Amino acid sequence: MSIASVPSASRIHTLSQRLCNQIAAGEVVERPASVVKELLENSLDAGADRIDIDLEQGGVKLVRIRDNGGGIEKDDLPLALSRHATSKISTLDDLEAIASLGFRGEALASISSVSRLSLISRTVASEAGWQVEAEGRDMATSVTPAAAPVGTCVEVRDLFFNTPARRKFLRTEQTEFQRIEDMVKRVALSRFSVGFTLQHNQRVVHRFEKARSPTEQQRRVAQVCGPAFIESAVRVDFDHNGMKLYGWVSLPTFSRSQQDLQYFYVNGRVIRDKLVAHAIKQAYRDVLHEGRHPAFVLYLELDPALVDVNVHPTKHEVRFRDGRLVHDFLFSALHRSLADVRPGDHASSSAVAAGGFGGTSPPVNDSGIREQSRMPLFSAGGMSYADSGNFPLSGQVRNQLAGYAAFRSDPPDNTPATSTARIHPDEAGAASEVGPPLGYALAQLHGIYVLAQNANGLVIIDMHAAHERLTYEHMKSAADEDGIKAQPLLVPLAVAVSEAEADCAETQAEALMQLGLGVERLGPETLSVRQIPAILRNANVEQLLRDVLSDLREHGSSDRIRAARDEILATMACHGSVRANRQLSVPEMNALLRDMERTERSGQCNHGRPTWHQVSVAELDRLFKRGQ
Repeated sequence: MSIASVPSASRIHTLSQRLCNQIAAGEVVERPASVVKELLENSLDAGADRIDIDLEQGGVKLVRIRDNGGGIEKDDLPLALSRHATSKISTLDDLEAIASLGFRGEALASISSVSRLSLISRTVASEAGWQVEAEGRDMATSVTPAAAPVGTCVEVRDLFFNTPARRKFLRTEQTEFQRIEDMVKRVALSRFSVGFTLQHNQRVVHRFEKARSPTEQQRRVAQVCGPAFIESAVRVDFDHNGMKLYGWVSLPTFSRSQQDLQYFYVNGRVIRDKLVAHAIKQAYRDVLHEGRHPAFVLYLELDPALVDVNVHPTKHEVRFRDGRLVHDFLFSALHRSLADVRPGDHASSSAVAAGGFGGTSPPVNDSGIREQSRMPLFSAGGMSYADSGNFPLSGQVRNQLAGYAAFRSDPPDNTPATSTARIHPDEAGAASEVGPPLGYALAQLHGIYVLAQNANGLVIIDMHAAHERLTYEHMKSAADEDGIKAQPLLVPLAVAVSEAEADCAETQAEALMQLGLGVERLGPETLSVRQIPAILRNANVEQLLRDVLSDLREHGSSDRIRAARDEILATMACHGSVRANRQLSVPEMNALLRDMERTERSGQCNHGRPTWHQVSVAELDRLFKRGQ
């Protein structure tokens, strides 16, 4: 069919400015939260350090945002509402190294095409402010004088008044406000130096004051994520190869059923990225329950030229120039941060206040621990402590037992458990003035828990969970030292794959060999597996190979082999650890505590459960109403 025979309605023609802007609005303005996001980013790019957000009816009736930024010149106001008009970039070089949050020049034009928009602005050099208005029908603008402080105020009224079909897709007022509230929280975490106020229907909902000191920043994080998060968070601060990662990550014991407390920023821009999510998930793999999600507030800073933010209309996604380098940096930093957490880092979180016992405080011994009267150790059924040789401690712990002679109770090991025991400081001087973080063992409870006393109060240790983690970490260290031992297959396994997967296997043959997988290409879509890691001889080799190739193609690296190996080691550690109802001597319990203080990730077992819990003296005082 020739073009001449096509009906006139189907002929090629230029779209009107109004329709172009409304099409663009479909990409940028999804709901009121989208409007607030775009306007907030403009305010931040203008250098504002005070921003007030005022909403009515979930932002559908009114969105008003005031800032004290640099303002807009009078002659630029009509241009500010035009498509592809911006002050943030001017050349291709600017586009390839974007440092601002906005740069497309579409936000105001798109918003004004589906609402009644009014903008008042004043610069420092101007004696008065100026106002520009636009309505969605014809996009005509008019500029008039207006009284205004330095900065900009944007009012967006009656969102989607001229596109009723779009308005039908909006949710309830409360739902739309909740989306705006979540978005404002994300922005508030991105700029600690800026104060924010959020008001809905004439009621102030949030007020975030400027946070310059670390303490104030931590307070803002607690405002957004809750005090429980900041109390259970580890501070991250790493610098390497021109990249900087800092912020807070939750301990594995503070996990979520949803991914609702995850904030990640790249050069101040909040993003969602599969590569980032994979690196963080990988860092938590060893310490988090299946189906649970970590909480974090993390900031990545790197050269703007190394990250492309121009890949999505809403700028929620980015593309890194060297994704593998960023992935490995994130994983290494978070993995190290979680591994470096020791009981001493959090055991002192609830310090004992002076006189907190109520009445006369018990005396404090040389180690800083309050001495108690001699009391009988608990024993289930009157059983005596077992000989240390029956307790499957790691070789390292066994060698250390002799060094813990100073911790031994006065009675001999075979004394019935109904005898008494006293706590003694470490005569070797290894303990600090307040004693070791997990303190000194007092007794066992029901053959399951170890009770210990430290400077802050009572420590309760799940001995099976703790020893399971210790055994697992020792086994992993030994396996890492020996490397991955490969085992040739008697009969090579032929695996049918896609051509892209076969190409990946061919180009990554050396990387696969380092993982213990010997793979050759037999044809365009066929691979031959000739060797596998010895410890995975009973694994589903075909599925394992596909998963590894998928990781290599997506992230440039794979931890599938290590994850499968660690899963086997975790099972072995679980079965090889001390079981419930095993009676331990005081030296054995103290040896377990000292090994926990030295071992990585000892705060959680292999399944993500906590291994110990601190009960402060103040909590005990409240329980028994002492001093009341």
